[in-house]
Amino acid sequence: MSAISHNLQAVRDKIYAAANTAARAPENVNLLAVSKTWGADEVLEAARAGQRAFGENYEQEAVAKMAVVKAAQPELALEWHFIGPLQSNKTRSIAEHFDWVHSIDREKIARRLSDQRPAELPSLNVCIQVNISGEDSKSGVSPADVPALARAIAAMPHLKLRGLMAIPEPETNPEKQRIPFAQMKQLFDQLRAQGIELDTLSMGMTDDMGAAIAAGATIVRVGTAIFGQRQYHEK
Repeated sequence: MSAISHNLQAVRDKIYAAANTAARAPENVNLLAVSKTWGADEVLEAARAGQRAFGENYEQEAVAKMAVVKAAQPELALEWHFIGPLQSNKTRSIAEHFDWVHSIDREKIARRLSDQRPAELPSLNVCIQVNISGEDSKSGVSPADVPALARAIAAMPHLKLRGLMAIPEPETNPEKQRIPFAQMKQLFDQLRAQGIELDTLSMGMTDDMGAAIAAGATIVRVGTAIFGQRQYHEK
């Protein structure tokens, strides 16, 4: 068993244990392998170990990687998620190549993605990024502004609003980790109660996925625990 295969199994075991502890069905928590900064070889290794969903932050790097993976194993039906900050000049490529976008935080970007999504592709699955910890340095919309943005996105013809995403302020204390995740779940439930159809809470990473799963995460985004420390940091 390769290192990545071994790591994937360890992460899946942790997800299973966390879900059971929270009295949740483990199959309702999906693993997104964050492959940003890693190459096509590592993605293929993870894919051969059964992983199908991969998260990327950098459009140019990701699109090149997708092409290499597709050429190497065209039979693999992989799902590509864009999880990084969105720039206006990158929306067309993202709309054309990705299956999901987790990081929408303004209507202008959502509208560009909808307008630029090729007609022959299914609607682009999207999540609204919420700045749940109120950090000045972090992307995301404030919780108070989420309902209006959600309604605007839900009306866009080539997008499918799936849910909410958050990257809370780092915290090592498990009890404190749960606070922003619980706030996200409360916001998610409030939107659903208002008639906005949502099924996804994308939250929790390598160091806090247990707390996120306990609060109701349906997607956890894990990179380091699968692939190891980043090979480099793109500016």
